[in-house]
Amino acid sequence: MTAQETEALQFLIDRARKVGMTEKEVTEQRRSFAYGNSAFENSRITREMIDQEADKLGL
Repeated sequence: MTAQETEALQFLIDRARKVGMTEKEVTEQRRSFAYGNSAFENSRITREMIDQEADKLGL
């Protein structure tokens, strides 16, 4: 990686650190993460299942 690429990447990282997420965005990201990791291990898991369980847990 060149010095210019490193600087550009650092700039993007610094900007990303300042981005605020709404509660809805955090919830969507959490559920997406749970689905991605769960479905990877078990292809029978659906997004609907993740949503149902998250709702039960109040997440």
